[in-house]
Amino acid sequence: MNGTALTPELLLALLAGGGVGGGLVLFTAAVVGWTRKPATSASAAQQIGRFLRRRAAAALVVGLVVLVVMRWPVAAVAAALLVLFWSSLFGGVAAERAALARVEALAMWTESLRDTIASAAGLEAAISASARTAGDSLRPYLVALDDRITYRMPMDQALRRLATDLNDGGADKVIGQLIQASKLSGEGLREVLTDLSQDARANVAMRNRIFASRSGTRRSVQIVVGVIVSMVVGLRVFNPAYTEPFGTVQGQAVLVVVFGLFAFGLVWLQRLSRVPAPNRFLIDAEGSTA
Repeated sequence: MNGTALTPELLLALLAGGGVGGGLVLFTAAVVGWTRKPATSASAAQQIGRFLRRRAAAALVVGLVVLVVMRWPVAAVAAALLVLFWSSLFGGVAAERAALARVEALAMWTESLRDTIASAAGLEAAISASARTAGDSLRPYLVALDDRITYRMPMDQALRRLATDLNDGGADKVIGQLIQASKLSGEGLREVLTDLSQDARANVAMRNRIFASRSGTRRSVQIVVGVIVSMVVGLRVFNPAYTEPFGTVQGQAVLVVVFGLFAFGLVWLQRLSRVPAPNRFLIDAEGSTA
C-alpha cells in the first residue's frame, strides 16, 4: 500500500490540532458556562460526573499508550472509545443481579405472606408482619409500603407505589395479583397467595436461566474482543514490517473502515446478548408508567 508515511512531524501536527480543538472547547465552556442541574439531582449528577471523569481519564491514558506503542492515531482513538464505552458494551451485570435479587426476594416475601395470612387478620396485617423480615434487597421497599398503609394510604395505591419503586415487569405481575388479592379474604386470599408464590418461583427460575445464557454470550464477546486486540497489537509490536502499510495516511483511512466494521459487530453482538425485560403494565398514581 503506497502513500504518505506517518512521520513524527505529521503525528505532532495531529496532536497539536487535537490540543487546539480541546482548548477551544474548554475556552467556550469557560465563557458560556455549564448548565446547572436541579438541586434535587445533585448527588446523582455528581456520582455520574465522577464516574465519567474516571472513565474518560482511563480512556485518555489507554489512547496515549496505544499511540506511543503502535503510532497509529486511528488505533489510539479506537482504543480510547473502547474503554469509554466498555460498560455499555459489556456491562450491566451488577444491575441485572440486583434486579434478579429483588425478584427472588419478592417471591420469598410472597411465600411469607402466604404462611402469615392464616394467623393474621388480613393482607394488611400480613404485610406489616413480614415487611421487616424480607430480604435485604427488598426490605426498604416493603418498609415504605408498610408505612404508607399505616398512614392510611389505600392498599391498591400503596401497592402501585411499590411497583413504581421496584420498576420491574416481573414484579408488576406479582404486585398486580396482590392488588386483586387485597379485595379477597379468608380461604380465597390464601389460595390466591399460594398460586402467586408458585408463579413467582417459576418467574425466578426463568430469569435465572436467562441471566446464565446472557452471561455466556457476554463472555464470548469479551473473548472475541481480547483475541482480536491481542492479535493486532502483537503483529504491530513483533512484526512491524507486516503492518507498515497501515502507517500511511491511506492505511489509516483503511483502519477507519476496519474499526468501524469492528464496532458495528460489537454493537450487534451486544444486542444479541440483551434479552428484553418484561414490559411494565402497572401505572402509578399520576397515571404514568414507572
